[in-house]
Amino acid sequence: MKNDNKKKNNNTNNIKEIKGGVCAAKGFFANGIYSGIKKKKTSKDLAIIYSDSLCAAAAVYTQNKVCGANIIVSKENLKNGKAKAIICNPILKNIKPLIDNAKNSKEASKNTANAIMTTDTFIKEISFSFEIDGKEIKIGGIAKGSGMINPNMATLLAFITTDANISQKLLQKALREDVKNTYNMISVDGDTSTNDMIVVLSNGEAKNKIIDKENDNYKIFCKALNMVNTYLSKAIAKDGEGATKLIECEVINAKDIETARKIAKSVISSSLLKAAIFGCDMNWGRIACAIGYTNCKFDINKVSINVSSKFGDMDVFKNGYGLKFDENKALKILKEDEIKITINMNSGNKKSTAWGCDLTYDYVKINGSYRS
Repeated sequence: MKNDNKKKNNNTNNIKEIKGGVCAAKGFFANGIYSGIKKKKTSKDLAIIYSDSLCAAAAVYTQNKVCGANIIVSKENLKNGKAKAIICNPILKNIKPLIDNAKNSKEASKNTANAIMTTDTFIKEISFSFEIDGKEIKIGGIAKGSGMINPNMATLLAFITTDANISQKLLQKALREDVKNTYNMISVDGDTSTNDMIVVLSNGEAKNKIIDKENDNYKIFCKALNMVNTYLSKAIAKDGEGATKLIECEVINAKDIETARKIAKSVISSSLLKAAIFGCDMNWGRIACAIGYTNCKFDINKVSINVSSKFGDMDVFKNGYGLKFDENKALKILKEDEIKITINMNSGNKKSTAWGCDLTYDYVKINGSYRS
């Protein structure tokens, strides 16, 4: 019986997508209203997420040396690793109706996700449920981000809630480690914001046995957290200002994880490649160039590159040389709105994935006309 339970705990296939966003977890309420910050009165601009009970709180902040006031205040408020609420936007007039009308509902989560948006074109929210030792646990998140996206951490806002009972120490570790593979692996324009961060609140309302060791239960929680963060990261990259395509770059068979991460991030950050993808130009040279100017050590004669989309896939580079390819097929592959670049380093067994978007005329229009 003991072995059966262990086998069940190792199974992360019981993680299911559900509705609810930041209101999916027990005991969390949220709301978004118009407070007068934005010029358009139809736009929500002030958000709150709170729990009836005190939460373990974890956060990761921008690494920009010039920090916004919200970062300074948040770091001070979270010194003890505890919190009950997140308020997003500094103007606190109308705070009472914001709190009074906070609800635990799918619509409330959407209102909150809408209220934190700036140049975003769509709401970014997701939630999942899973089991640990027979207890149902829920986790959900919302995010905003469209421009100034080149996290280290961070250049965006993401707020995550869970009713899991987990120690603050392990919650912080889980977030810090997962950020390396999610938010830190996206780029829209290479700019790192001064203001943004990721926060996770855990109120323990699921009543599972506390996760205070790095055991199978911790691994299941980390997997669910990763699914939330991966979804939100991809949504942010896809919603890059003026973007028409999501670009995913997976580096496989690298000699170490840092090599895989650096090369994947370099490729999706290349302005020349992003422009080529926008123009549906199968320019493998720009991919090879972005691989080459990293400070990673590798043998180019072992490297292969494949480009794919829903239409199909195509090998464009192998063993250090570009390959001949069908231009018509290449055009059809690149006309899709999600493009994947797979780079096989053939030097080890490590892999990493990064996400970005194409570079369009509209990016310049948006940022050339934007007034803060």
